[in-house]
Amino acid sequence: MANNLKSRMHNGEQLLGFWLELFSPMAAEVMAEAGYNCAMLDMEHGPGGFLDCISVMQAMKGTDCVPLVRVPWNDHVAIKRSLDAGARGIMVPSVDSAEQAHQAVAACRYAPGGRRGNAASIIRASGYGVNAAEYLNTIQDELLVICQIETRKAVESAAAIADVEGVDMLFVGPSDLSTEMGLIGQVDHPQVHEAIAKVEAAAKSAGKLIGHIPTPKRPVKLLVESGASLILTDADVALLRNGARNSIEAFRSLTGTK
Repeated sequence: MANNLKSRMHNGEQLLGFWLELFSPMAAEVMAEAGYNCAMLDMEHGPGGFLDCISVMQAMKGTDCVPLVRVPWNDHVAIKRSLDAGARGIMVPSVDSAEQAHQAVAACRYAPGGRRGNAASIIRASGYGVNAAEYLNTIQDELLVICQIETRKAVESAAAIADVEGVDMLFVGPSDLSTEMGLIGQVDHPQVHEAIAKVEAAAKSAGKLIGHIPTPKRPVKLLVESGASLILTDADVALLRNGARNSIEAFRSLTGTK
């Protein structure tokens, strides 16, 4: 499952992904076949574990949808196991400092540049060892390392985080950022927008990619115009919920039932 997301974005392409929360292989297969560029398997807020990640990656195999994993925390064991399972990119939540960014990068890289354990002879990511040599030769360059900016401290440290070698993208988490700023639920508050602008400037200055989640006042169109490299605009659970609610509301408006 070749990954060219990083090179495509650095070449100026803007890509679209979705959040995978249900960890249903069939739902993942449907979404991947629909044509998204990537899927973010959400182990931070979703209920899935490592075997669930493998199941949905298997369901997406053969499509052009690249599997990325948001790990539960900046933990080298979780990162290592996600990579061994076949993730072609890692999103680390709530990275607040350059030191934490260094830790995330080290967990993603083999020595001498990192501390990832090498089991390429048996892991799923290398075809259970069939493609071990190719995997070892390419994964360091192809892997997408994403640091989420979700606190005031992270905004203040955004330039330092972006300057860390091996960090490929800063990704803004507007919900957590607004909450930590004391503006819970106000993802489009002017102060939040101001903080996001600082993160965008830091990424641009360092030559790094920037990723976003749309909000009501920062919809996909605006994010595209602002130069976002990756937009995670949908979630499997939200599409299912919204589709069901729209159908129910349409029926009830026709019949007057509740």
